[in-house]
Amino acid sequence: MSQLLQQPWIAVAAPALIALAIAIAGRRAVPVTRWFALIGPALVLATGVAGLSAHTSAPVVSVSWLSQGASSIAVGASVDALAAIMLVVVGVVSASVVLFSIGYMAEDPAQARYFALLSLFSAAMTGLVVSTTLVGLFAAWEVVGACSYLLIGFWYHKPSAANAAMKAFIVTRVGDVGFLLGIALLWSSTGTADIALIGAGVTALSGGVATAAALLLFAGAAGKSAQFPLHIWLPEAMEGPTPVSALIHAATMVAAGVFLVARMWPVFAASELTLYVMLWIGLVTAVGAAAAAVAQRDIKRVLAYSTISQLGFMFAALGAGSWQIAMFHLVTHAAFKALLFLGSGSVIHAAGTQDLHEMGGLRSHMPVTTITWVLGAGALAGIPPLAGFFSKDGIIHAVTVASPVAGGLLVLASLMTAFYITRATVLAFGGQFRGQGHPHESPLSMTLPLMVLASGAVGLGFAGEWLAELLGGHAGLDPTVAVVSALVAVTGVAAGWMVYKRGPASDVALQGRLGGAYPAMASAFGVDALLVAIFVTPARSLSGKIYRRADRGLIDGIVNGVARLTVGLGRVSTSLQTGQIDLGAALVAAGVVVLTALVIGWGGR
Repeated sequence: MSQLLQQPWIAVAAPALIALAIAIAGRRAVPVTRWFALIGPALVLATGVAGLSAHTSAPVVSVSWLSQGASSIAVGASVDALAAIMLVVVGVVSASVVLFSIGYMAEDPAQARYFALLSLFSAAMTGLVVSTTLVGLFAAWEVVGACSYLLIGFWYHKPSAANAAMKAFIVTRVGDVGFLLGIALLWSSTGTADIALIGAGVTALSGGVATAAALLLFAGAAGKSAQFPLHIWLPEAMEGPTPVSALIHAATMVAAGVFLVARMWPVFAASELTLYVMLWIGLVTAVGAAAAAVAQRDIKRVLAYSTISQLGFMFAALGAGSWQIAMFHLVTHAAFKALLFLGSGSVIHAAGTQDLHEMGGLRSHMPVTTITWVLGAGALAGIPPLAGFFSKDGIIHAVTVASPVAGGLLVLASLMTAFYITRATVLAFGGQFRGQGHPHESPLSMTLPLMVLASGAVGLGFAGEWLAELLGGHAGLDPTVAVVSALVAVTGVAAGWMVYKRGPASDVALQGRLGGAYPAMASAFGVDALLVAIFVTPARSLSGKIYRRADRGLIDGIVNGVARLTVGLGRVSTSLQTGQIDLGAALVAAGVVVLTALVIGWGGR
């Protein structure tokens, strides 16, 4: 354990090498090699546990990457309390997903590629967490994005999956451009990319530089963590295998933006404007995504919008200055949302559909999945004493202190959260089975991870004060907020049960009550279509004009013109090649006369 702290690069290199081994071994060996994918998460978890057990931060392991004269770029790794917490999250969730996938992906012919990508993702996410420089963090950040692209488009033969992967890649790259510019600005202003040195020297930056750097870094965080308006990629990312959704798009990768803000907190704390922007972007995201989740029929899209909303809660806490509380909610959310996504995978595996209207009655066929799902749903809704109750209440309290209006909006989002997760629970597990086939409980390789994550959804809330103290903060529960939040959660659950106990017909009734608001919620308020109209359509039109006029008209015109001229000259010259000796001799004589005349004329000058 101590060796892992002294050499944290082992937790990065091992899963990367395992990914290579699985890929090289190929399809025939995958019944054996897929189990190797558990080694990487186990090492990551062990490194995190060692970091939590240590009383001080591990030493920095640093090497020079690029050098030019007196300047050099170093990359380093170390495990402090913040990194240790994230490593535990990555290790537990990654191991659960790999084990679940052994059952879920058992019949897929491309398992070797799948498990290799899971291992590579674990390596990249670990590198992101332990990096001590912005250069190393950004490199790992981009590998994480590449793994996300490849896993979303894992079933690339489906056009919807290929399009979703490309959309996720492009939208997150928009934020990453801002991130890269922020790194460049901090580097030019401080002369270093070392995270600790930047934090120590941030007070020397002018207010404008600090604000610009913080906003640029926030752009990268918002893209990765699906904050408005860069959230549009996450719902469509559900085209990937369901375990991927649990690993990348619920618990780890999308949380990287929150981790980035926590890691670079001195820079963000130096800019009140950036904190204000984060607070209100988080609020808009939390409320809007919760409303959108109410009207989704696809169980995975319900959870996708739920993830966006919960990330909005975290960014609201960051904007309120309570980054330790945001990290606490990140930890609890990782447990119960990964549980819910894997639970949805178990349901899809058994029922053969993602449509909530085609499920129902699964409680009698899938008892383990039902119990663990209900625990995860209760944690998400904020039912005490489950984990989400403690961490979400901490956020609501912190935001209310900063802005009572903002706190009230988060209470509204909490009410909708309890309502939509109850709706999904009743439609999937209540009533009678409405689908086709014979639903059944999933194998142990799939239910065991559900039980492990369910224990976290139940008990992690009691670790809040300990986690906050590790990070140098406080996570006490405010009695007034706790009572209000509990009442709101119970009200939302009760409303969801009362409305949906009659089954899918309740959607029609709810749509009638809400009128035009319901289709707006189902389309996530048309943000995606609006962005397409503002950015994508004009870009396509402009690129089409450039293609037709500059590419086809000018460039192709020049190239084709040269080709036509060459062909024309060739035809003229061919007409002179008759094969007649007398004509050839006459042409040679004429050539001699012309050349002689030119020489004489030139010499006369």
